[in-house]
Amino acid sequence: MRRLDQLLANLGYCSRREARDWVAAGRVTVRGEVTDDSGGKVVAGDVRVDGAPLDHPDGLLLLVHKPVGLVCTHEDREGANVYSLLPERWRRRHPTVTSVGRLDKDTSGLLLLTDQSALVHRLTSPKHKVPKVYRATLDRDLSPELVPLFASGQLLLAGESEPCAPATLAILAPRDAAVTLTEGRYHQVRRMFAATGTTVLTLHRSHFGPLELGELAPKSWRELPIDFFERQK
Repeated sequence: MRRLDQLLANLGYCSRREARDWVAAGRVTVRGEVTDDSGGKVVAGDVRVDGAPLDHPDGLLLLVHKPVGLVCTHEDREGANVYSLLPERWRRRHPTVTSVGRLDKDTSGLLLLTDQSALVHRLTSPKHKVPKVYRATLDRDLSPELVPLFASGQLLLAGESEPCAPATLAILAPRDAAVTLTEGRYHQVRRMFAATGTTVLTLHRSHFGPLELGELAPKSWRELPIDFFERQK
């Protein structure tokens, strides 16, 4: 159970001070009855605001099609970010909605957003080896010799002393490839190709674990059950 004013504030409805005003105005009910106690302990499922159930009281998990040009940081100085795609209330939630790993500004594709920090840790931890699939277009024809190199677990990125974990490289066309990773190092796909003298021109993530982007339009999202990954065990 949580304090009513804190619950409304954490879900992005209003500040705790404003919550007291909402309660005083009769906008909030608990178990069907108008309440006058903004500090009372409540069960989220019992609360209604203006007659409507609370918005995702158990947490948010979103699959987003990130377009090129948006960053995955909350820092305004970094420019337009993926969170600008979401409803304002979701952007005010606490804990803050954040990305599960990041896609850089010039990379598009499947991005997960959630306010569940434990889930972020689980899905980004190297020990869980969650596979991610990227489509890349390159500046030159790809040599078949890159396939065993990527799979060897011996490819070393510039500035690092620990080689990359084995990755799957599928050459789909002379300058078109799919790469499956179980790591999430900084700009990893771009740097893996750079280590072989190849430049990535475009990069798009199509899969994250059991999820695929499918026909979801850029800048769009779809909601996932908050226990989606628990169900996959």
